[in-house]
Amino acid sequence: MIKSRQELIKAYIDFFKSKNHKEIPSSSLIPENDPTVLFTTAGMHPLVPFLLGQPHPLGKKLVNVQKCLRTGDIEEVGDSTHHTFFEMLGNWSLGDYFKKEAIKYSFEFLTKILKIPKEHLGITIFKGNENAGKDEESAKIWLELGIPKERIAYTIESNWWGPAGATGPCGPCTEMYYWKLKNKKPPKIFNPSDKNWVEIWNDVFMEYNKTKEGKFLTLKQKNVDTGMGVERTLAILNNLEDNYLSTIFLPIIKQIESLSSKPYSNEKNKKPMRIIADHIRAAVFILGDEKAIKPSNTEQGYVLRRLIRRAIRYAKLLNINKSFTIELAKTIISLYEDYPELKKNEQFIIEQLKEEESRFNETLEKGMKKFNEIIKNNKNEISGKDAFLLFQSYGFPIEMTEELAKEKNIKVNLKDYEKEYQQHQELSRTLSSGVFKSGLADASETTKKLHTATHLLNEALKIVLNDKNINQKGSNITPERLRFDFNFSRKLTNDEIKQIETLINQKINESLNVKREEMPLKKAIESGAGFLSNIKYPEIVSVYTIEDKKDKRGFFSKEICTGPHVSNTKELGKFKITKEESVSFGIRRIKAILEQK
Repeated sequence: MIKSRQELIKAYIDFFKSKNHKEIPSSSLIPENDPTVLFTTAGMHPLVPFLLGQPHPLGKKLVNVQKCLRTGDIEEVGDSTHHTFFEMLGNWSLGDYFKKEAIKYSFEFLTKILKIPKEHLGITIFKGNENAGKDEESAKIWLELGIPKERIAYTIESNWWGPAGATGPCGPCTEMYYWKLKNKKPPKIFNPSDKNWVEIWNDVFMEYNKTKEGKFLTLKQKNVDTGMGVERTLAILNNLEDNYLSTIFLPIIKQIESLSSKPYSNEKNKKPMRIIADHIRAAVFILGDEKAIKPSNTEQGYVLRRLIRRAIRYAKLLNINKSFTIELAKTIISLYEDYPELKKNEQFIIEQLKEEESRFNETLEKGMKKFNEIIKNNKNEISGKDAFLLFQSYGFPIEMTEELAKEKNIKVNLKDYEKEYQQHQELSRTLSSGVFKSGLADASETTKKLHTATHLLNEALKIVLNDKNINQKGSNITPERLRFDFNFSRKLTNDEIKQIETLINQKINESLNVKREEMPLKKAIESGAGFLSNIKYPEIVSVYTIEDKKDKRGFFSKEICTGPHVSNTKELGKFKITKEESVSFGIRRIKAILEQK
């Protein structure tokens, strides 16, 4: 019986290695050059260039466990299964095997390695629509493996994946469900809407490419992309209906019990304890990531701040009034020794949590003053508007406002609060929708050009500023512009900005060839290729060289990178810096565009 996350991860990786898959490292939680999402949301996210046809240095069959974070359902966290941070097990075929092998591998791992009886499995398959036909092929494979037809259900909505944005790779998928009740025999007929059937694994068959015109064209390279959540799977294997009782979360929950002197077994305590455990774990992984994100009021920093503060708010409901985030963080770091970046960045994690907790406790004090003002002016009821004000401006969850009001024998207008909250949710969705408009698979010519331009910019900064220690600290590319973060201690002068532009445009006009090679990581570094010290690389890497015969090294720029890039700098157009600014202490940011000549 698999009891721990380490055992599950090892079993999965070893199984697919035995099927000639190469293990790739978990990528950063912060996507590189992707404006569409704030965090890595799935195992396939870092592999988009290779799913679109670019050769992967380690071949066509890959496997890994990927750190992921999804912010879409923060409000759902508090039940037994939802999480913000999670680990995703995945195996991929990049134009190699397809449906038959993928399904057979899944079935073999579930029944032979995890020892799940096939009688406890249910399968969903794509029903077909106007864009693609019914997936009869997958159904036939499952029947051959001994899954009875009564255990196969056809759906449309949940059995089609993608594209992640407006365009890109997509296709039907087959999902595997597990009957979770140990004391009740699974029904003969599988009904995926029955809550006792829990989705355990998803095999996506990327065989179509959606165009801007809305057409679905068959892909030349058909891919397999799979995903299995570590937290949910481990709970299922241990006959647990609550993920927070598995070995992943139990040490954190026990520490919260100790801090609060309250039992998790009490239904009233479960929601706040789950939220605290989930949110502090997610915060530790964001803070401990190679990109070193800090709490702030924008982008990833804002999500991080929201998670920490939400955990602190719920700690107050449990009467945890002393500083607690650092204690939990140390426990979480000790639970994840297989992520060395957490131990390496432990001091940074602790400093940031301490500062944020202190800052928010001051805000909470102001919130209590506001609460007392509200009840002084209205002794019968706290209006929905005032309850929402306490939530939005002072971070009071409605449960906290209700508890405080109950102590004063005052009611809260929950109906009006819900209206205010729903309006806020709609506005938030409208404001954030622009973040996702491009789609993960935007490998357009424009973004390829801008990606290549970042390599020129990286080298030009070192030359013009006469500082070889300058390194990329982050990058974000949209079809409209590039954004490049780098370490430097001061503001650039107008003359320096002009020199950087001139040097880059000179190299563009020299029509330099851009070459891609695959080589062992050690050889790439020895050859002079630039790399990010805070990134884990596979044993074989892609190296992009912008050749330059005038340079004694034979190149202007040479970097380890997944691409994609243009083949010659003459394709780029005219480079122009539109903004140079500070992001944080010691980190500068340049925004630039490419103009048509």
